[in-house]
Amino acid sequence: MPTGVHIRDVREQLFDAADRVLLRGGPSALTSRAVTDEAGCAKGVLHRHFADFDAFLADFVLDRVNRMDSQAAALRESAGTGTVADNLADALTAVFGSVAVAVVALLAFRDELRARLRRTWPAGVPVLTEAATMIASYLTAERDLGRIATDADVDTLAPTLIGAGHMLFADRTGTPPEAAAVRRMVTTVLAGVVRGPQ
Repeated sequence: MPTGVHIRDVREQLFDAADRVLLRGGPSALTSRAVTDEAGCAKGVLHRHFADFDAFLADFVLDRVNRMDSQAAALRESAGTGTVADNLADALTAVFGSVAVAVVALLAFRDELRARLRRTWPAGVPVLTEAATMIASYLTAERDLGRIATDADVDTLAPTLIGAGHMLFADRTGTPPEAAAVRRMVTTVLAGVVRGPQ
């Protein structure tokens, strides 16, 4: 792209480009050159908006975490409708069908990025921690409605579902798991706590 051409929403354009590079090539493919080439802009554009590439990646990860807010709200609103297993299977498929699995690999791949994120995100893996919070909030709402047992430990069930979901979706190069496999995993994890039809 010629110098001097204004790019609208440059951060979003760069973040979307990073999504595509990360999903296509994995963390080793994610370089500043790959992102700017994918975004169709000069490499200097990224460095005008971010101190360095790890600063860009940290903002990218946090932006992807913040995008989960609308998904979390929709999941909470689904409490009391459909089945608990279907609601959770759909939510987990949405989380892991997005860039989340690739972000986890990115965090494992880049030491400096992890260190930088620790300054603002002291524990856990940002995308997975936020997803676990989303699931726990939903399970709490279902517990309040009496659709899961009153003694259900939502703070253990939520990360268990995230961990098991991550294992199902971890191979980003393979075929995603079938919906029935995701639902079976959810039903197994929640066995004994769901009240009514599953």
